[in-house]
Amino acid sequence: MANDEQAIRNLVATWLSASKAGDTQKVLSLMADDVVFLMPGQEPMRGKSAFAASQSALQQFDLDASSDIQEINVLGEWAYVWTKLSVVMTPRKSGAPKKRAGNTLSILQKRAGTWVIFRDANMLAEAPK
Repeated sequence: MANDEQAIRNLVATWLSASKAGDTQKVLSLMADDVVFLMPGQEPMRGKSAFAASQSALQQFDLDASSDIQEINVLGEWAYVWTKLSVVMTPRKSGAPKKRAGNTLSILQKRAGTWVIFRDANMLAEAPK
């Protein structure tokens, strides 16, 4: 189980670094093809293609995120990870950075020996100033 927990911690760290680098292909490799993302006030985002399409809106920003893992629980080929996430999106041209923070809960599945995100719910909101 310790190896699985470390693999999940590595997945979270890779997600953050790939997002900061704008490496959408790397981020996509960390999720199941049938992934579903749940976000407040929005319809569920279903599948890698929907996620990839949503990334075009972020190309005008530099992203910086940090994650504080609160809990990881591995249950065979399934796991969940609860994190406190903080994201700063700074416009590349002009404007004030947008800060969002909150909790996320991700369900992961081990497929072909590798952990991938299967479902993700984030409760990010505008961070207090």
